[in-house]
Parts: sequence; structure tokens; C-alpha cells
Amino acid sequence: MNLFKTVLLVGSGGAAGSILRYLTGRVISRYWPISFPLSTFIVNITGSFLIGMLAGFALRYQYTDNIKLLLITGLCGGYTTFSAFTFENLNLLQSGNIKTALLYSTFSVVTGVAATWAGLCLVK
Repeated sequence: MNLFKTVLLVGSGGAAGSILRYLTGRVISRYWPISFPLSTFIVNITGSFLIGMLAGFALRYQYTDNIKLLLITGLCGGYTTFSAFTFENLNLLQSGNIKTALLYSTFSVVTGVAATWAGLCLVK
């Protein structure tokens, strides 16, 4: 595949995913202004569910590499955010909220894996 086309597909999906992440975070923060990093948690869990669904659809409907690059690598990669997750955990730890950091880390990983599995199972 042409490298330029690949970069355009991943970049387009990533741009859309980043915009969706930003808008989702704004809505969540506006209606649920709490100290727990709920926006990042919800984005990462819904993104995990979405990537599971897209992977299932890709298997079922034989998605082309272009579609997988656009939706899975680009869109889901731009939408979810591991860097924000780790930064928020570091902030929680540095501010002495050790229990919240442990809860957030554990709940995010367990729920994220479960959401990916659920999304995959839903469409298989």
C-alpha cells in the first residue's frame, strides 16, 4: 500500500477520533464535575468497546486494510488516550489520592478489557 495513502487514512481517522474525544470530555466534565478522571475513563472504556466491535466487524465482513487503518488504527487510536490516563494517575498519586489512583488504574484496565471483549462478542 502507498505510504502517503496510509498516512492520510490513519491521520483522518485520528483527527476525527481526537475531536470526538475532546467533545466527549467537554460534555462529561460539564455535567459531572468530579475529582475522579471520569472523562478519560469513559472515553477509554467506550473506545475499548468500539475497537472490539470494529475488530469483530472486520473479521465478519472482511474489512479492507484501508478501512481497518481508518477506523481501528486512526479513529480508535485518536479517540482513546493512554497518555492522559497515566498523567491523571500520576497527579492522583502526587496529591496523595493513592486509593483513587489504584481504583482508577484497576477499574480502567479490567473494564477496558471487558469492554473490548464485549464489543467483539456482540458482533461475532
